[in-house]
Order: sequence, then C-alpha cells, then structure tokens
Amino acid sequence: MFKQSGKHGFYTELSEIAFPISASFHGLEGLGGPEIEVSFTQKLHDLDATRTLSSTFFVTSTATVSSEFVLEASDIEASGISPSGTRKAILRQSSGESAQRFVEIWAGNHLEISMDVTEMHDELKTLSFSPSEDTLLYGAEAKDSANNKKSSSEVDPYARFRYTPTFGEGLSETRRPTLYALHWDNSPGKIPQSSATLIALSLPSNHAVLLGQAVLAAHNRIFATGYEYMDSGRLLGLRGCYNRPQAIWELHLPDLSRQTPSIELTVAAKLGAEDRSGRCPQLTPNGASVTWISNQVGGAHSSCTALHLMSLSSGKIETLVNTVWEPLHKGGFPGLYEPAITSQGFTSISGKPWLVTSSYWGSRSTILLISMGDGEVKEITPVDSGQFSWSFLASHDNGRIVCARSSCTSPSEVVLGYINDEFIVSWTILWNPGLRLELLQQLSQLEVFVIPIPDRPPVETVLLRRKSAAPSAPCICWPHGGPHSIHTTEFTPAAVAFALAGYTCSLVNYTGTPGYGENYIRKLVGHCGALDVQDSIATTKYLVEIGVSEPGYGKQFTYGISHGGFVAAHLIGQYPEMFTAAGIRNPAISCGEVSITDIPDWYFFEFGLPYNSKSIMTPETYATLFAASPIAHVDKVQAKVLLHLGANDLRVAPTHSIMYYHALKGRGKIVEMLAFPKDSHSLNGVETTRICWESARDWFDLAREQ
Repeated sequence: MFKQSGKHGFYTELSEIAFPISASFHGLEGLGGPEIEVSFTQKLHDLDATRTLSSTFFVTSTATVSSEFVLEASDIEASGISPSGTRKAILRQSSGESAQRFVEIWAGNHLEISMDVTEMHDELKTLSFSPSEDTLLYGAEAKDSANNKKSSSEVDPYARFRYTPTFGEGLSETRRPTLYALHWDNSPGKIPQSSATLIALSLPSNHAVLLGQAVLAAHNRIFATGYEYMDSGRLLGLRGCYNRPQAIWELHLPDLSRQTPSIELTVAAKLGAEDRSGRCPQLTPNGASVTWISNQVGGAHSSCTALHLMSLSSGKIETLVNTVWEPLHKGGFPGLYEPAITSQGFTSISGKPWLVTSSYWGSRSTILLISMGDGEVKEITPVDSGQFSWSFLASHDNGRIVCARSSCTSPSEVVLGYINDEFIVSWTILWNPGLRLELLQQLSQLEVFVIPIPDRPPVETVLLRRKSAAPSAPCICWPHGGPHSIHTTEFTPAAVAFALAGYTCSLVNYTGTPGYGENYIRKLVGHCGALDVQDSIATTKYLVEIGVSEPGYGKQFTYGISHGGFVAAHLIGQYPEMFTAAGIRNPAISCGEVSITDIPDWYFFEFGLPYNSKSIMTPETYATLFAASPIAHVDKVQAKVLLHLGANDLRVAPTHSIMYYHALKGRGKIVEMLAFPKDSHSLNGVETTRICWESARDWFDLAREQ
C-alpha cells in the first residue's frame, strides 16, 4: 500500500513564499506620490487557504523606499486606479453561499461611494473609469431571473431548467457576463454618494454577444470584448485559449443621467478582421486611441499575438506588431506571446508614448517596449547570467515601470525601473521575500542551464539541478502542458523542491512552444503524440549523451500535467525501457473521448482535423485519435505510474485517468491514483498541490529503492 513517507522536503516552505501578482501607481506628483501599491498572493498550508497581501512603497526624490505589509481583505475581487491617479475603485465580495457585494470609490483615504450591489448581480469581474471620472464601468455575472426567488413565481417553470452554456474550466459559474455603469455627480460641492446610480447595460436582442473586458472612452464610447456563441450554441472554454470567436466591439452609451435600472447600448462597429480573436482593449493615456491584441481564430489555442491601434477621431486601424513567423536572425524578436496589456501599461520616453508589456522570448519571459508610433519593439531585459524571467506589473510617466523577476534558483522580487532617453534601465529592488538562511543556502547550491537540443530547432530544455549532481542523479523529463504552453526560467516551487531533493529536472520546451515564432507553433498541429514525444525523448537521450544523466533502472523518470501528462504517458508507452516511473496529472489519455470537455476543438485541431459546429466523433475520426493517444500503447507500459485526478475537471474528463488506471491495473501494471474531489483541471488547491508534489516525490523515491 502506497503511504506518505513523512520525509522532510522544502516544497511547503517554497510554495508559501509570497508571489507578486499586480501593481499600480496612484497619487499625484508633488503630493507625496505617486505611491506604488503591489499585491501578492501567499499560500497558507496550516489554513489550507490563499491570502492576499498588499504593500505600499513611497519613492522619494533620493530614490529611497519604505514599505509596510498589510493583510489585505480577502474579499477584494478587483481594483483599479482612475486616469488622474487620485481615485481608486474596489469591487468587494465576501465568500460563502450568501455572498455580499459592494462597489466602492475612494478619493485618497476618503470613501466617496459605497454601494451594496448584492441584489443586482452576482460575481464581480473587471472595471474601468471614464476619462471624466464620474462613471465606473465594470463587469459582473447577471442574475438568472428564472431562479430569483422573488420573481420565479412569475416565470415559466421551464426557464428554471433551461440549459445555459458556461465559459468552461475555471469559469464554470460564468454564463451571463454583463456590463454595469456606476454613475455619480462629481461637480464641486456635490456629494457623490447621494447621486450614485447603477445601470445595467445590454445589447439589442439581435446581437447574441456576451460582453466583458470593457473600457469607457470620451463621448460615452465603450470598447468591449464580445464573446460569441458557435452556431451550435456552444461557448468554447476560455481559460488559456486565445483562438475563440470573439472581437472588440465599439458601443455607444446613452445619457446616464436618466434614473433607469437598465439601458440598451447602441452597436457602432465590430472591429478587426473576422478571422482574428480580439481581446484586452485599453485606451492610450491621451485618450485619442484604443489598442487591443488578437490571435488567429481556430487552430492552436495559443499563437503569435498581434497588437492593433485605432484612432478614435478617424477610425483608422493599424497593426503595430504583426505575426512573426520566424525571427529574422538567431535570437531575434520571435513575436508577441500572451502579452500583458493593462490600464497602467503605458509610459513616455523622450516625449513619445510606449506600451510596456511582458512576453515569451525563447525559454524566458522578458519586458518589451512597443512604440505607439511605428510599432518598434525594444527588449529592455535581455538574458543575463541570472537567467531571470520577468513579468510586467505597472508603468507610469517618464519611463518608470514596476516588474517582478525570478529565476529557477531565486524567488520573485519586485523591482522599480527608470528608463532613460537611451533606453538604459536602472533598477531598484522594492521587495524581496527575505528567506531563512538555511533555505538561501540550499538555493545557492542549485544551478540552471538552457540547453538547445541538436538537430531539433528550436527545442530546448531548462535544466535545474544541484551543482554537485553527478550523472547518476535521477533525472525527470518534464514536458509542459498545452501543448502551446511553456517552461520558462521563472521560479517554480515544485521543480525547485525536486532539485533540492536530489533530482535533475529537465523542463522540456518541445516544438509547439510559444516564444520561438509562429512557424514552430503550427509545426506541431497535426503531429501531437508524435513530434512532442520525439522531442522529449530526444532531450532525454541528449542529456545522457553529454553526461548530465544516465540510462538504466532508477535513473530516468517523467512527470507531466494535462498535455504534459499526455506526453509523459506516451513516453512510458513508446519507450518502456527508458523510464522507471511516471507522475501524471489530469492527462488526456484517449483523445476520442470528448463528450465531457469545454474544449472539444482541441481534440480536432491539434490532431490536424477540421472542427466546426457540426463536428461529431465519427468512427474514422475516433480511429485517428485513438492511434495518436497514449492508450494505444498501454500494453507496453513498464513504468510504475502515479495518477493525480481532479474530480471536477471540465477540460479533460476525469474518465481519462480512471480508464487509464483500470487499463494498467487490468494488465498487471503497478499503478496508483489519488483523486481530489473538490479540485478541477489545475489541481491548484493549497493542500492538493502539496499532496501532489509529496506523493510524486515519494513515488519516485520508492521506485528507485525497489
């Protein structure tokens, strides 16, 4: 019977290190500002909970910094700063079945407006101030009138049970995203609270589009992301998928001074090409233009991203940064990948506006400046000996930016950058986690390399191990998920904990990984189960060839999550002599089994098959997908297999893991499965992530000893 070993490990301590997630500048120059507020998340294993921390930094003229951690209320869902930096909006929501919701507007330390919106809508989402700072536009989940106790007696009872699609994994409660406008009179002498009104915004009935991610421009112009249904009425899963049928919509907001609970918006235009999936609209600081990003509709779930700009006066749309099919030279700009576009994402250098963002570039995430004039791209955090990966958090005027950076051997720290007119950046550390001396000493014993794999460009692996590791140290082949996800050089507690436990971690970026050019993403499409697997085994063999690891029993292991689990299951089936044991989390095992998934298109597009609203699983399609699936190789598996299953998984049906478990057990293989009843695809509960790591470590250790 597989039992917990009780061995000491560093995972719990590593995963409890606070992690920066956002930042904002607020306050005016010369009035003690701008202040910098940074938000962090932190896991607490004793409470099986995650809390949010906030730290405020005061940057003086001598560049000295002071800060103080404050335990932020866990009920803050979202917050945002007004264009002038003098107001802050907070969307507040308590937990539990009887959740209460409030919208607050603060001017400095003064609460101008507090409105209880509990009865008006459900879960709160994103927000945006108007340029005049007398309106807050925000998104929330509209209430289901058919299930409203006060009105249900007046509704056709069939409506209570009518099926309504959701946005899928991680967004299973999102069915009716709706925009709301909180409006108040901010004239001198007026009390905002007394004039505040909340208005629900809707589209004409002939537009079956769901609205979110909206910004409010001058003259009551709204730019929002519009999510569209397929012809079949399906909403494809949104989390981690950037190829959905959605676009930026320009809408007109009527006069808000009328005392009415709801207003119908006027549709002005749907922006961009029909084959582009638009999202993340933002106004430029001068309010003269709106910018957004887009990906190709259909095909790979994540691809090279384009950046667009539209003049609000002329309506002219231009593409500032287009798809990069392949870098112009080795190590050159590979294109934009999952860039962070935020309301405080602009700065000025030499009097010219630049967008600041982070994007993948090879096996790193780096900070980019993009000219709002001609689309010129400048990387300001090139690779160095520290192998840092960077995340953009916020920016301000005159070249000031706040970022987070980490490496495989050092946790995230928050830094303030000053960009001069020559685009040289000077960095000041605002915050670092202040680790225990013993943990610092342990981390100093680790090393990281990015190793290209010969004859398979652009495949490379991020190698993390102890400096003293001998070739005999056990090596974990760890392909990423997606398949269009990525392993960067950022700090990852699970990988670091494995390295400290004596394992060499090979974090494989196979063909299809973003950050290398669109050609290499598309090269994998139609070849899943073959090219990704071949790249992973080639990486394992190359590390043996150069003396990093050794073949043989107890020497090679594989670990994977989601599509990484798909690859890991293929590895132990196609190369049964190579791997001693495998740890696999929520894997896709039999890709013809698509009845319960929020991304049915994945099972078609990624294997080179067409998909549309009429697509169904035919015998011919099933045969193609079965042959490309790990289940086709189950008879050859020799490795000891540990499965982790999220019972509420809406992305990969739990039946995949259950079927694989019974197929292995029925063939006399050594297999164990841990099922987490409250977790979904990501298996990201605090206790769950700890149990997943500890059980994988124990499983590998036990396999080595037998």
